[in-house]
Amino acid sequence: MIFENLLTTVENGILTITINRPDKLNALTRKTVEEIGAAVKNAESNKGVKGIIITGSGQKSFIAGADITEFLGISVEQGKDLARSGQNIFKSIENCSKPVIAAVNGFALGGGCELSMACHLRVASDNAKFGQPEVNLGLIAGYGGTQRLIQYIGKTKAMEFHMTGDMINAEQALNLGLVNYVVPQAQLLPKCIELLEKITSKSPEAVSSVINSINAYFENNVDGFKVETDEFGKCFSTEDFKEGTNAFMEKRKAVFAGK
Repeated sequence: MIFENLLTTVENGILTITINRPDKLNALTRKTVEEIGAAVKNAESNKGVKGIIITGSGQKSFIAGADITEFLGISVEQGKDLARSGQNIFKSIENCSKPVIAAVNGFALGGGCELSMACHLRVASDNAKFGQPEVNLGLIAGYGGTQRLIQYIGKTKAMEFHMTGDMINAEQALNLGLVNYVVPQAQLLPKCIELLEKITSKSPEAVSSVINSINAYFENNVDGFKVETDEFGKCFSTEDFKEGTNAFMEKRKAVFAGK
């Protein structure tokens, strides 16, 4: 697909999605969010793609929030519709059956912080900054930020960051558990690729089951233990399970086909 606001490349089974609005510090428009959702959806059905990296163009900004010009003059119902649309797209990224890593190369503010949290893992460059500064505009996070930040750093600090609008740096984000790794800018994409190569060397079926089971913990009215039970049982029907156990018994490295 050809996108207006994204650059996409596939190399060695890894799709890199780059938000490409550098003159706006990659600020999110509704169309950009929709394009990100479409790119991830296409990748999920593409057998040639094993993992996904989402990043921003340039070295200053992953995504420096939303494009505020789109907020001017909208009604209450239009605001609700905007939030629902963004939440649904970010939820589809969170539930993607293939691993998605956010390569956070600078500012991850507002919708940028929310998008990074919708990814399965986050690697930050050492100049990255995270925040939910919507209160400075008389707003709150609308794409799941109030819910996901609690999952990663707990209610106490999430409440503080959302109410003060303060930013934190990469090391603080690492210490709080918001990101998995902090690396120099030049090592950002290589670190993401290293992680994805490790993950995609495992059974794709098992990785998908891990995603489903862990996400179930945070779903209302869903018994996470039952989801784990179902996913665990399902694994026994896969060719990957047969390959994995045979490789273990034969003392060789497993070669998984994702079936």
